[in-house]
Amino acid sequence: MADDTSLSELSRVKAEAGREHAEGHREEADHDRDSAEAHRAMAEALRKEAEQFRVLAEDARHAAEDARHAAEDARHAAEDARHATIAAVAATAEALRTNLAQMQFIEDARNTLRQLKPTEPGDVH
Repeated sequence: MADDTSLSELSRVKAEAGREHAEGHREEADHDRDSAEAHRAMAEALRKEAEQFRVLAEDARHAAEDARHAAEDARHAAEDARHATIAAVAATAEALRTNLAQMQFIEDARNTLRQLKPTEPGDVH
């Protein structure tokens, strides 16, 4: 019977060692699962952050496109202003030419009147 008791005790000790070994594996598995969950949460946070950066990059791309359109509009406005300035200078030159022609006509008329005006009260040309 001592052998049976020793055998039972030995089986109990082996079973206890197996249980402790299994407990160690369970704790290791729990740790691995917790670590995997932490990595998953970190990956999810990084994914959300990457999505925010993507949205910001898309917004920046739209802003750059809007700025490009605004610059193109400004270039067209500057070109229109340049043409308007050229037209204004041409109109000013034409007005000055007309004024000069009128002044020349008036000067010629004065000279003609001076030539026609008698220098002495009885003189007639």
